[in-house]
Parts: sequence; structure tokens; C-alpha cells
Amino acid sequence: MNIVTVGSFIFFTVLVAYISYRFTRDENLETSEGYFLGGRSLTGWVIAGSLLLTNLSTEQLVGLNADGYSFNMSAMGWEVGSSIALVLVALFLLPRYLKGGITTIPDFLESRFDSGTKQIVTILFLFGYVLNLLPPILYSGATALSSIFNVQGMFGVSSTTALWITVWGIGIIGSIYAIFGGLKAVALSDTVNGIGLLIGGLMIPFLGLMALGDGSPVDGFNKIMENTPEKLNSIGGEKDPVPFSTMFTGMLLVNLFYWGTAQHIMQRALAAKNLKEGQKGLIIAAFFKLLGPAFLIIPGIIAFNIFGPGLPPMEAYPKLVNHVLPTPLVGFFAAVFISIYAVTQLVWDTGLHYLHILAILFVLCSGLMFIIGKIAPKQDLYVLEDQKAVDLTPWKLLYPMGIAAVLAMLVVYALFSPIGIAS
Repeated sequence: MNIVTVGSFIFFTVLVAYISYRFTRDENLETSEGYFLGGRSLTGWVIAGSLLLTNLSTEQLVGLNADGYSFNMSAMGWEVGSSIALVLVALFLLPRYLKGGITTIPDFLESRFDSGTKQIVTILFLFGYVLNLLPPILYSGATALSSIFNVQGMFGVSSTTALWITVWGIGIIGSIYAIFGGLKAVALSDTVNGIGLLIGGLMIPFLGLMALGDGSPVDGFNKIMENTPEKLNSIGGEKDPVPFSTMFTGMLLVNLFYWGTAQHIMQRALAAKNLKEGQKGLIIAAFFKLLGPAFLIIPGIIAFNIFGPGLPPMEAYPKLVNHVLPTPLVGFFAAVFISIYAVTQLVWDTGLHYLHILAILFVLCSGLMFIIGKIAPKQDLYVLEDQKAVDLTPWKLLYPMGIAAVLAMLVVYALFSPIGIAS
């Protein structure tokens, strides 16, 4: 492995850690608000940057590009569809969270329902993180970094051992930020890394198109349109990862659950200095999510056109990174990379996409909750009291910018469809 790659990786990692330390060394981490919510002092741009990088996992970088390599642009529903959810959270959920002065989502559920509900949801969230969220993130990140750094060759170990070495490295470095710096250190490091991610992430498809077009990114894109125009189709069919029809059923519900209730996500917005900055951060993030397909799916399509159909899909993105990036930038990109961090399907095959099934289950569960509420209603009528935690004056541009974000999402879908360039 080139010493320049290692050097640039170490330099950028240390630089981000130093910046985070400099800006948070005087923070009060003794209280729960100081540690978990950064003293409720985050501004809109910091919230947006932290939301983006917290959301952007190695699972997405590797996995969605693998979908682009194997299928088409339909998987962008996970990214572009998030814009609607972020706008809805800014409009309806965040004002209520901040009014109640809550620190965690389970706290809100305790005040809204009871302590038993809080305990159940906390356990479900914990198991979800440990069993569902962390393993694919650590595995996909380790797979990519092991390939970029050639850990197997560097240490002379098996591929499995190399994977474990990288998993532990990612876990330890990521934990240091969170344990010793609290949320504000994580948010600041996320923002710095987010800038690096936008630069590095958008550089990969640009350089990939240049490589495909013999020095011209325009010629490279024209080759994709000539050779594999079907891969630019975002609408997709029922056999594709995310058919467009799911955007109005399960996809919307999944995104609302994720952006509106996942603690590691909402924690960023809950740390806003006031409602205005929190809403601003969510709307800014909604616009940036529209850029996601450029570095989360298109590189996979570029890799298909450069390397052909013979690659294991999970290797498409790291192979493209090594192929197109200059050696010093490979270490820089790896540093950003490492900082990122139902019964009907099993028993009865309905033939429906799992996101449609999720929507059906949501309706059934909501009906069940309504029935339980009628049979055993809450003794005292719930009233959300203003805890005076932050200023609740809404952002004056919330509605026009929220509408603009949704319209922009529709334009992106129209662009990558049979009525657009996928024709």
C-alpha cells in the first residue's frame, strides 16, 4: 500500500479531531443537555451537515452503488424520498419535540403515553441499532476500507481477519468522538467531514465519467446513455429495489420513522438553539438529499460501464474509487469514509413489494391502537406543555422552502425516468 495514502488518511483524521476538540473543549459535558444535546446551541447549517453525515453510512455508499451496478436508479427513492419526510418533520414533529423540551424520543413517548411504552420502545430501538443498523454499516465499511488499504496484503492475513481488523478500527475511531466529545463534537466533526464528503463524493462520479469518456465527462455520460440507458431509469419495476409506487406507501412511512423518531438522527435537530434553526437545518438537509444519487448510485452505473458485469456488486464502488482517485486523495476519502458511521414475507408470499406490505401493516397497527384507545382510554387528556427550552418562533421561509424541496424532488424523478434521460 502506498505510504502517501496512509499519510493523507492519518492527516485528515487528526485534523478533523483537532478542529472538533478546539471548538468543544470548553463545553459543559456534565449535564445531559450539554453532553447529548450540545447545550442546545446548534445552528441550521451545523444541524444539516450533521444530519447528512449521520444518515450517510458506508452501507449506503457501498450498498446503493451496488444496486446501481446491478439494477438502475430506482434505489434513489431512499435518498430523494427523504426530502418529503424532512419537510414533514420540520412542519409537524420538531415544533412539538422542542415545545416539550425533550432530550430523547422515548422521553416524549413517556410523557405522551406512559413509562411502559417508553421501556418497550427503548428496548426495540436498542435491539434495532445493535442487530439491524450497526452490523451492515460496519461490514460494508470494513469491506470498502479493507479493499482501499489492501489490509489483507499489508498484514499478510486472510480476508476474514482483514475484515475484523477494519471493523474494530472503524468502531474504535468512531467511538472516541462520541464518548469523549459529546454530541457537539460529533456534530462539528460531521460537518467538517460532510464538506469533505461532498467534495470527495462528487469527485468520484466526475472522475469516473472522465475515465469512461477518455478525459471528457460529457463523453462519459453520453456512453452511459448510449450503452445502458435503462440504468438511468428511477421509476423501476416491481423486481427493482425500490419501485416508484412504494414512494406513496411504505417508503414514506419508513422515512418518517427514520427522520422523525430515530434518536441518533433527531438528536441533531433537538439540539437546535431555537425552532427556527432546527427547521432551517431540516430543510437544508432536504435539498442536499437530492444530490444523493450523484454519489450514491451513479458511481455504481459508471463502474458497470467501466468494468463490465462480472464484479461482485459490493466491490463496485471501492474498485471505482481506487481506479479513478489520485493516490493522495484515496487516503483523504478513506478518512471521510471511516468517519461516517414482518411475518407476511416469511409465511405467506403475497407477491407485493415489502414496502407495500409495510404500509398495510401500518394501517392495521393504527387501527389496533385506535381500538385499544377506545377500550382502555388514557385517564388524563394529554396536553403538550411548553417547557420554555428554546425559542419556538418558526422559520419564516419554512413553507416556501419546504414546497420548493418537494417540487425539486419531483423534478429529479422526472429527469431520471422514461420521460427524461432514461428514454
